[in-house]
Amino acid sequence: MKPILVLLPFLLSATVFAQTKNPVSTVLRDSLPGRQKNTVAAFQEMPADKFGFKPTPEQMSFGHLAAHIAESNYFFCANVGNVPQPKVEELSGTEDKDKLVAAIQASFDFCGTALAQADDSKLGDSISGFDGKPKPRAWAFLALASSWADHYGMAALYLRLNGLLPPTAQPKK
Repeated sequence: MKPILVLLPFLLSATVFAQTKNPVSTVLRDSLPGRQKNTVAAFQEMPADKFGFKPTPEQMSFGHLAAHIAESNYFFCANVGNVPQPKVEELSGTEDKDKLVAAIQASFDFCGTALAQADDSKLGDSISGFDGKPKPRAWAFLALASSWADHYGMAALYLRLNGLLPPTAQPKK
């Protein structure tokens, strides 16, 4: 095979992204549906009586992880999209499964609205981190993407420790 034919998919991909006005925001927006689907499905998979499960006493419970995901999504997506963070009920992680799953779903729905406003030209703008110290908006972009991966990975581990397969490991239906 000629070398140019092997490189063709990469060249086409680079051309498409070069023509996109907001490649970083676009990649984050494009990632949202899959992250939302798998994360919500992971929490739907866990039986309600296992939301208090902790792998070790020092780790958060599965229910607390659900509350943490919702809180993180609101914080990071508001900062990425440069929109106000909505006022929502603060969760402790001890609420019932239905309430926690609904909270995760609502936080991802908010992310869809907020990420629609994301604009790469604002990556250098100053925002406040969790500690109140200034950070570039790019930090929120990176933190959001990594938190989605980290949170799903944690949920998948909790499921496996309870003898359940996470959504991405389940056989195709």
